[in-house]
Amino acid sequence: MVRTLQWRRTCGTLLLVLAVAAAYYATGRLGLLRQVSVGGAVVTPLWPPTGIALAALLKFGPRVWPGFAIGTYLAIEQLAAFHLADLGIVAGNVLAPLCAFLLLRAAGFRPELDRLRDGLALVFLGGLLPMLISATAGSWTLVLTGNMSPGGFWPTWAAWWAGDTMGVLLVTPVLLALHWAPLPRDPLRVAEAAALTIATIAATVAVTHSTMSLLFVVFPLLIWAAVRFQLAGAAPCALLVSVLAIWAATDHAGPFTGQSLLETMVNLQALNGAAALTGLLLAALVAEQNNVRLKIEEACEELAEVVAHLSPGRGDEDPAGRP
Repeated sequence: MVRTLQWRRTCGTLLLVLAVAAAYYATGRLGLLRQVSVGGAVVTPLWPPTGIALAALLKFGPRVWPGFAIGTYLAIEQLAAFHLADLGIVAGNVLAPLCAFLLLRAAGFRPELDRLRDGLALVFLGGLLPMLISATAGSWTLVLTGNMSPGGFWPTWAAWWAGDTMGVLLVTPVLLALHWAPLPRDPLRVAEAAALTIATIAATVAVTHSTMSLLFVVFPLLIWAAVRFQLAGAAPCALLVSVLAIWAATDHAGPFTGQSLLETMVNLQALNGAAALTGLLLAALVAEQNNVRLKIEEACEELAEVVAHLSPGRGDEDPAGRP
């Protein structure tokens, strides 16, 4: 019986690792559809597998890390033949989300993202700091193997770090929302959610294909999503804005027309970062305030019950009206 249970657990873990590897590779393929060449290296403005990796760690724990290695290997094979030196890239892509997971766990991170401190932890401890590992390991590997000149290190490093960080800030919240955030069931709320989605897509497509600088128009929609739907609304809307903006930027359309690669990447990642931070932090703040209000209401109800119980009632009087 013990051996049977152990065998089932091993098979379950193996299937889970393979599923994570498949998701990692599939989202990597999607990210590479909008790849750019920086310093002679291929990078993406948004690397979704990083968000997949961190969400998998938060859900299933460290046992799924081999899936990141397998997924990275397959993604490298998609670009060029895999060499032994490319293990540096694999190591960086495995260690970065693992480090993010450990930092978040040490900080008491709650995947519900219903506190402002959780949103800040995901930004700094899940994205900005740990992704330095993958960017540094990957860029140095390309330089040491001769696939990139030393002069291209810093541009590639910056683009790599930004792409991995955006993967955490944009993809991980969506996956956490699918698991933790309640979906609207009221018909009016569903209609409002549909209207919000359509408005976000229409507005983003319009401003990213307009010759005028109107990218700021998307932020009222992100605020609407965060205030009304918290993480369940803000995370998908921020991801939609980012994907549509990346599509326009890599096509040099709209406000990105005539810009150099550096200018395009800076403007694009500024928009992506601002959209992710606006949606994520505002949603966490609103959720925290709602939780505080509910706790205050519950405390008031309990206090009212105590006061009603301690107050003399008519049931304590006799029929003649005497106590």
